[in-house]
Amino acid sequence: MSNTAWETLSNQAIATAGIVYFLALVVYLAEWAALRQPAAERELVGAGGAADEAGEPGEPGGAPARADRVAFLGRLGLLLTAIACAAHLVGLVGRGMAADPNRVPWGNMYEFTLSGTFVVALLYLVLYKRFGLGWMGPLVVGFVVATLMVAVIWLYDAVAPLTEALNSPWLVIHVISAVIATGAFTLGGIASIVYLVRMRAERRAEAAGRALGGWLARVPQLDALDRLAYRVHAFAFPVWTFAVLITGPIWAHEAWSRYWNWDPKEVWAFITWVVYAGYLHARATAGWKGRKAALLALVGLGTLWFNFIGINYFSTTSQHSYAVERVVDAPAGTVAEQPSWRPLR
Repeated sequence: MSNTAWETLSNQAIATAGIVYFLALVVYLAEWAALRQPAAERELVGAGGAADEAGEPGEPGGAPARADRVAFLGRLGLLLTAIACAAHLVGLVGRGMAADPNRVPWGNMYEFTLSGTFVVALLYLVLYKRFGLGWMGPLVVGFVVATLMVAVIWLYDAVAPLTEALNSPWLVIHVISAVIATGAFTLGGIASIVYLVRMRAERRAEAAGRALGGWLARVPQLDALDRLAYRVHAFAFPVWTFAVLITGPIWAHEAWSRYWNWDPKEVWAFITWVVYAGYLHARATAGWKGRKAALLALVGLGTLWFNFIGINYFSTTSQHSYAVERVVDAPAGTVAEQPSWRPLR
């Protein structure tokens, strides 16, 4: 296949992944809607009647039939997510094969965004059974769909050779660790957000003298959510440390003869590291759990994603904002590719 064919395949695969992710999101939302208890059934339960005998209007079996429908929609959503993730992988591989010479698909902001969202979806699928993450499906897929839309609409760049500073084995080592940590931190952040939402819903339900219902009833208990967030963050932090404080400085020294340049990306990556270090330290020494830990985790998530995307829009000095600018050589009538330090768009 030619480079153009590989690039076309990549674009088509990413478009397909986006469509299938969206279908998975619709199915997951239908699953959430099916978890809502019908009003007639709630009245019977409140009056002491058996929910299973209530029956929904026009549907025999009531709660059992609804449970079967919820289970089917959950399995269908998971299947669609797996199919979309496979198409996502094809898009990444095609992107790397479209370059001449072939390379890893991490040469610009668009490609890094594709990789980051792929890791989020992949980690969700890998951890799905171990941690019972069925409740997280619409949140993860919704995040992936929204981020892919941003990447395709605003961050897209045509395939181009790597700039000299990026053409290094450290690209693979540094970026893959940063991508894995970013995906894991994002999952941990989602768990922290759901923790705060469930905690507030429980307080309202308790004040109203009713049980927690709807999709939140399916979400794990607060202590389980808190434990899940901690475990995911504890996994991601050493990976981020390896990316930011070990491989990053080594690569910087190789490319720019300095281990630390006070580049905006470097500074914000270190700020993110400090916030997450504070999160884990507070949990281990001060006994921070629950709401305090969740809020601190969200601060870390905010600094992470600002560093990931925001720096490229608000900074004009970052040496991490690589791009390739095409310049026409008028006398020869040829097109040459030259490195540029403008922010990626």
